[in-house]
Amino acid sequence: AQWLIRSIDQRNKTIVRVVESIVQTQEPFFEHGIQYLKPMVLRDVAEDVSMHESTISRVTSNKYLHCAQGIFELKFFFNTSIPRSQEGLTELSSVAVREMIRKMVEEEDSNRPLKDQEIVARLKAQNVVLARRTVAKYRMELNISSASRRKRVC
Repeated sequence: AQWLIRSIDQRNKTIVRVVESIVQTQEPFFEHGIQYLKPMVLRDVAEDVSMHESTISRVTSNKYLHCAQGIFELKFFFNTSIPRSQEGLTELSSVAVREMIRKMVEEEDSNRPLKDQEIVARLKAQNVVLARRTVAKYRMELNISSASRRKRVC
């Protein structure tokens, strides 16, 4: 029975350490919103808490974090980075870039919706370099139809 209690206590301490690392790294997200989500991979947290990546993966599976921004699965905070075209600019998370695409489509002229190549050009103007195919992939992940399907028929 003592072994079980110690195991549960150790598990709880591990979860707390991992969540603290995530919260510390993603502080701008918690203060300002999704567009400030930083790129972060399992390895980053594993190094921070001196554990193996597989341990971090297991600890974050099916666990959720409730904050002012909403309820998020811990896995949500792990995302790839999108390099910036200009030297010295910080990398963006793939989640932040998806949010940029979502906002562009949300604010577009419904009579002339943005094509993927136009979204690529607008992102490039913000020093975000993505291939058109990547924009199409992100758009589909956001459940946004193609420009021809979004065009409002008058």
